[in-house]
Amino acid sequence: MSDNELPLTYRQFSSRFPAVVDAHSALGAATANAGPLDEKTRSLVSLGICLGAGLESAAKSHVRRAVEAGATGEELEHAAILGIGTVGFSRSVMTWMWIRDALED
Repeated sequence: MSDNELPLTYRQFSSRFPAVVDAHSALGAATANAGPLDEKTRSLVSLGICLGAGLESAAKSHVRRAVEAGATGEELEHAAILGIGTVGFSRSVMTWMWIRDALED
């Protein structure tokens, strides 16, 4: 993804606080490399965490990352459906809508 494709808010924040963004990126790399999960699985797990926390922007980011790592729309939808038993139908449908929005962008 090119810099121009990143959300405007992220680009503005990065411009204003580059050291914070660099530190956050380093933490992300360290956590990604802390275990055996591949990139696609990590993105699907992160999407599930976003579902539970109700984080729309982060969920859409992880959808994009999951697609880049080879995830299919069906796999992303399944990740949303898995949340029904834990966080409820409404939250899972909301995440499913975010997934559809991100896939359309």
